[in-house]
Amino acid sequence: MLKKLTDRVYYMPHNEKTDRPVLGLICGDKYSLVIDAGNSDSHAEDFLSEIGKLNIAPLKYLVITHWHWDHVFGMNKMNLISICQYKTKEKLIEMQNMKWDDISLDERVKSGEEIEFCKDMIKLELPSRENLVIGSADLAFNESLELDLGGVTCIIENVKGDHAEDSSIIYVKEDKVMFLGDCMCEDLYSGDWSYSKKKLFPMIDKIRNYDVQWYVSSHSEPEARAELDNFINYLIETGNAVRSSISYEEALKEFRKVLGKNPNDDDVYYLNSFINGNKKVR
Repeated sequence: MLKKLTDRVYYMPHNEKTDRPVLGLICGDKYSLVIDAGNSDSHAEDFLSEIGKLNIAPLKYLVITHWHWDHVFGMNKMNLISICQYKTKEKLIEMQNMKWDDISLDERVKSGEEIEFCKDMIKLELPSRENLVIGSADLAFNESLELDLGGVTCIIENVKGDHAEDSSIIYVKEDKVMFLGDCMCEDLYSGDWSYSKKKLFPMIDKIRNYDVQWYVSSHSEPEARAELDNFINYLIETGNAVRSSISYEEALKEFRKVLGKNPNDDDVYYLNSFINGNKKVR
């Protein structure tokens, strides 16, 4: 069901069972806007059914945060004017030319084009993909785009990052809400999961340029600014402690020195994420 975050902003929570991401709704006086299309027609239908219970301005726009399957497979069912970054548009065209049957998915995992987790989730959410149609983008932007929904301004900006080069945020100016998509997540598609300071830190700077009260990520509950700031500061401290090291022992030594503690399980995970990112640069 939909949850109300502010007077103008609603969201449908994520569902880990089949990796359904958060879907967002921004309500202006003239038009309403949807954020991400969902990971299937069924996901999109569930969302649209909930929206139908609200007394809001007509739906007009669909903004896609990035190209990954769980954010785009419901595009046709949404049947709205779709907006995305240029690289997202290009990826959608590539996906339209792919086969999505079990054998093709398995082959792409073997070749490294797809990851095991996504393959498994696709099969769970869509046991049959015979009627799967990948949608197309109606409008594409490069760096940023601003939309006036009537009393509500939505700023869409490509912030890049490790997770996807086309990662874009949607900032609801009047309500001080930012939809992050998956931009805070690691690189999942090129070997071991990783963060790189070269990509992560500039992305963080872009996010922090905005006056935000609530952050909405695609696979977690909304966070107040202080919560995300704490996580961001932790990532910066950890990344700086790792420096350019590709040795866990060296990174651990510096981590203890900088943070003054022995790492817990989460610390070990993020240490290794930055180390993996350094290895990819070498």
